[in-house]
Amino acid sequence: MLMPAQQKFRKQSRGRMRGMASRCNTVAFGEFGLKALDRSWVTSRQIEAVRIALSRYMKRKGKVWIRIFPDKPVTMRPAETRMGTGKGNPEFWVAVVRPGQVCFEVGGLTEAEAAKCIRLAGAKLPMKSMCVRRRSGL
Repeated sequence: MLMPAQQKFRKQSRGRMRGMASRCNTVAFGEFGLKALDRSWVTSRQIEAVRIALSRYMKRKGKVWIRIFPDKPVTMRPAETRMGTGKGNPEFWVAVVRPGQVCFEVGGLTEAEAAKCIRLAGAKLPMKSMCVRRRSGL
């Protein structure tokens, strides 16, 4: 699964997910992309599930680009622990996704195949998403 090789600090604050995506909001590498319509945390396990679903459906036909990376550690304390014992240990990694961000891209498929492929991938994610096409003017 995806996770950073090293980080400056082991634990992070939860942060806020306000606003729209200001970068990664257009299809840059492939012809079709999966665009987020909600804000959420996407775990490294969910990213891996999407990658497997895409590659299984495509059967070595096209190419997949993953545009998100889980670089935020989420900490959890053990169950039945009293208050005041400090912050828990990092348990898993998440990518912060805001509305408008293109999370995955595919290329080398027909429009019908790509739409079905991206709909399949969107079912693995914890947010609403839609299929977008690359603009011809770029």
